[in-house]
Amino acid sequence: MSTGKNLIYQRKLKGYSQQELSEKTEVTVRTIQRIEKGDVQPHLQTLKLLAAALDIDVNELLPIENPKEEAIQKKWLLLLHATPLLGFMLPLFNVLIPLFLWIHKREDNPLYNQHGVKVINFQITILIFYFLSFIALLTIEGYGFFMFIAIIPICVFIVLLNIFYAVKKHKCYYPLSIPFLSYKKNAFKSAATLFTLAFLTSCLVHSQSNIVRLDGSQISKDSLTRHIEKIMAEGNVQGMALSIFNKNEAVYHETFGYKDYEEKLPLSDSTNIYGASFSKAVFSVLVMHLVEEGIIDLDTPLESYLPQKIYEYEPQTRWHDDFSDLKQDSLYHKITARMCLAHTSGLPNWRWDEKDHKLKLIKTPGSTHYYSGEGFVYLQVILEKIMGQGLEEMAQERIFKPLQMNRSSYEWKQAFNDDIAYGHGPKGEKHTKDTDNEPRGGSTLETTAEDYTKFMEAVLNKRLISKKSYDEIFKNQISIDPKELSVSSEERAILSKGNLGYGLGWGYLETPYGKGVFKAGNGSGFQHYSILFPETGMGIMIMTNSRNGRSIIKKLLEICLKDSFSTLEVAVNIRSRKPPHNEC
Repeated sequence: MSTGKNLIYQRKLKGYSQQELSEKTEVTVRTIQRIEKGDVQPHLQTLKLLAAALDIDVNELLPIENPKEEAIQKKWLLLLHATPLLGFMLPLFNVLIPLFLWIHKREDNPLYNQHGVKVINFQITILIFYFLSFIALLTIEGYGFFMFIAIIPICVFIVLLNIFYAVKKHKCYYPLSIPFLSYKKNAFKSAATLFTLAFLTSCLVHSQSNIVRLDGSQISKDSLTRHIEKIMAEGNVQGMALSIFNKNEAVYHETFGYKDYEEKLPLSDSTNIYGASFSKAVFSVLVMHLVEEGIIDLDTPLESYLPQKIYEYEPQTRWHDDFSDLKQDSLYHKITARMCLAHTSGLPNWRWDEKDHKLKLIKTPGSTHYYSGEGFVYLQVILEKIMGQGLEEMAQERIFKPLQMNRSSYEWKQAFNDDIAYGHGPKGEKHTKDTDNEPRGGSTLETTAEDYTKFMEAVLNKRLISKKSYDEIFKNQISIDPKELSVSSEERAILSKGNLGYGLGWGYLETPYGKGVFKAGNGSGFQHYSILFPETGMGIMIMTNSRNGRSIIKKLLEICLKDSFSTLEVAVNIRSRKPPHNEC
């Protein structure tokens, strides 16, 4: 049996859950899950920790001898002997890479230990010889030049010879090597050398293994994962995907928990998740793409692009393109694309929120901010009539396919059925999956953690559209008075120090760390939040399939980004606040 199956058998034999086993060791629940699924080959030290907690011999977790062991040994020997050649392109990598491999594999097989020591000793010796030959080049005429140019071809010849010898015979021979490292464990010389070289290696990879936060502090990925798992458990959140961005790219991308808590099916980065109002962030980029193409202008009244009144068109969908209720309205024709994206169109969030379920303006267009999904639908329908294309076709052509967001769509697709996340209620009850929505730019996005992370990276790197267009999206289009929000007095005091508002499809917030642009999503048992800091290339994306998701966002922002300034409360209350009493 495999290591994963052995671990499942021994864990269940002892009556431990994955959480209980994690608490008895330093191994995270996430790591235990990945071992049991066979996603990773655990280090021997990890297996020793698990074996000790289970009170068994480590051999009981090791897999039955693999008939492919010979091929596996050849692979690692090839890596040990061949990777030093990278040192010709990357200084010191001829030592650092085999050192890293040796540290990682030396306890797995005595063969790796012996070969690793010989490779490292030889490569350190070559570095010393190269340094001496360079001195000779400067100080000894004739012979100095010969010594300098001879070092590299001799080194390459010896390395190539040993690659062949190690793979074929499992033996190696490196002449002239100074024995910095020894085969004997605990030898003082080996320990001292190893410490020095390991320190150099750690300096090299330190920035890659740690996450930099807004205040300049750092946190290791392992430590962060443990914090996240604890916060999720305390908040009773069934599943979550989380990405953190440093320098415009994702440096941490993990999924936790379950896509279906009832069936205990794990969430993965390819699981389709209902995006809710994350739809609006994508739609805003799509609209600016069409603005750059010259299809529309942000400040031209939208109805002027049509040959007839919007309410004269026969509806093609079940409800969202039915604007017959606007026939008696005298102000809707003023609505522009900018107003729709900045939530100043004057339309309600949804017509169903109104007592009579009829679509009507509740504010004068452009006068004040009032969150409106109907405004996004209005803009979408206008664009569809101008382009002669549906929303889905426009988004696939300009957003999803260029970014290879292969499991993203504004409409449900049968291909998603093989891996979908269900929303969950406060007590973990599973919600029915809604697969009957027609494409709407403000609300029907289906995506995955992997796909939406690609989108966030594209936004940070200003791909798909120009920098000028992103600057327009992330400009404060309409300010919002914190006094209008139902937040705590402490949060209101903090927000009063910055400028809160809305850009085009994204919320806007000035913070001590620079401009932040945020978007939340909420519906059908899903609660999401994202915030980017375009000036620093930092940010976070959080997607949960739980109605408890909102309760842990603040803690996640503080631990992941050291961000105590922006919270999901802001985004949610911007969306849910009531407009001032100056009805149009």
